Amino acid sequence: MITTIAFSAFVAASGIWMGARAVRDHRLAMAERRSLLDEAARLFPVARITYGADQFPILAGNLDDGRQIKVELVIDTMVCRRLPQLWLKLTLLEAAVCPRPKIGALARPTGAEFYSLVHDMPHWLIPPPTDAALLMRGDGSASRQQVERAAAMFGSLFSDPTLKEAAITPRGVRLIRQAAQGQRGAHMLLRQARFAVTAIAPEIIRRTIAEAEALSGCLADDKATSPALAAI
Repeated sequence: MITTIAFSAFVAASGIWMGARAVRDHRLAMAERRSLLDEAARLFPVARITYGADQFPILAGNLDDGRQIKVELVIDTMVCRRLPQLWLKLTLLEAAVCPRPKIGALARPTGAEFYSLVHDMPHWLIPPPTDAALLMRGDGSASRQQVERAAAMFGSLFSDPTLKEAAITPRGVRLIRQAAQGQRGAHMLLRQARFAVTAIAPEIIRRTIAEAEALSGCLADDKATSPALAAI
């Protein structure tokens, strides 16, 4: 009888300890997640950080010319035979809407890229030759010269294997690249998406901004005409 009571007490105490440990670990993980873009925020004189429902930070700032930069982190567990991915999505909003087409390229497409702009573009285009399989699409309004200029830029950008998507729209441009890959053990054993990253390096943000400016500039002779009031 005493042994049974002692065992029951041990089980109860173990359950309480495990519950408290799980709560503590979750809080630490959420705090770590919320701080992922804190270092990158120092790149901007005035930076604003908000948080999504998943507690990933959303960073907004401005370039010297007034154009807005928005940085988001997207968790992707859609492909079952691949480790979870943490994507860095950077959007450069133009100061004014440009009379240019929508055109973009997506590397290694699976059809499960829920975050993709390219999948929403109806017109198929011939992609430039790269090491990665590219899906290149547009809205059908691009001239031959615009397609050629964009394709040349995509060919250069996608020499980086971490780049997942690059897209040009009248309102701005967007780049998506790999920020981290999920830990194999947590994914295989617990089906959890855990990433061994505590901060997104400012150098990655700075590099992606430079690439976004170059992507925007490849159709720079298309002059802006009206205010850009909404996101891409």
